[in-house]
Amino acid sequence: MRVLGLDTSNYTTSAAVFDGEGGSNAGKLLEVRPGERGLRQSEALFQHVKALPERMGELRQAGLLEGIAAVAASTRPRAVEGSYMPCFLAGESLGRSVAQILGVPFFSVSHQQGHLAAAAWSAGRMELLDAPFLAWHLSGGTTELLRVEPEGVNVRAERIGGTTDISAGQLIDRTGVLLGLDFPAGRELDELSARSQSGESFPVKAGGLEFSLSGVENQVKARVEKGEEPAPIARFVLNTVADTVRRVTVEAQDRFPGLPLLCSGGVASNSRLRYILTEFCQGIFAPAKYSTDNAMGVAVLAHRLMGGERRDRDE
Repeated sequence: MRVLGLDTSNYTTSAAVFDGEGGSNAGKLLEVRPGERGLRQSEALFQHVKALPERMGELRQAGLLEGIAAVAASTRPRAVEGSYMPCFLAGESLGRSVAQILGVPFFSVSHQQGHLAAAAWSAGRMELLDAPFLAWHLSGGTTELLRVEPEGVNVRAERIGGTTDISAGQLIDRTGVLLGLDFPAGRELDELSARSQSGESFPVKAGGLEFSLSGVENQVKARVEKGEEPAPIARFVLNTVADTVRRVTVEAQDRFPGLPLLCSGGVASNSRLRYILTEFCQGIFAPAKYSTDNAMGVAVLAHRLMGGERRDRDE
């Protein structure tokens, strides 16, 4: 049984097909002009509408769009009241249309739920979705520590900690732009940081499971203005993010003993963070290509939801 998943996040257009064991994701970053720190929602929505036919074409050329039994799309950032972002309308609109044409069910999930499912599946740990676990959702717009529980065949995520201001992804991207890197800057900043062996970090204060990263951004601006070399600045930022997330994770693991830790979102592809959380917190990570925004998790959830719907009909 093949299912189609669509995800139109703030910076990536993705379509994926999943058959219960494996699948394929076709994704492409949105275009951001050099020197700019992001896109307006209207521009992101416009680019998604233009890009979706090409992503679907990639799946069709691979022979993956035959026999689609269900369609799902991420329709909002998080599965909480008031969560909304216009860019997700592109994927939802196409998904509902395809489902109507094919006469198959359409399922609505959140972008965050898709990230968690993609991480669990690609890490070979699908059993995580069937019991409580801790998770980090670390992305361009989100740095949230979650306690996740099964909700039928989907998951329900409760925010228990994270940033109180800018996200780790925003800090990384803004640092990258200050250093002349392309936006989004995660991969390039990671590579740049490897040229420095500095162990310096900023002592971010954490109040329980909450912390603020805006002070780190001010430190970066000051270092750039002083003419400090880019590599040590990049290393300083990534050391700080990794150390802060580690300290908060340890606190959470003390509060919720025995729960596994799953790490998702684009920032979770950072090599320094992956090393620190794996070494000190037994973190579970997706391969890098499934840490960044993708539709595979949406497709995985569509397959699980389709299976649940069939079981309900049979009972």
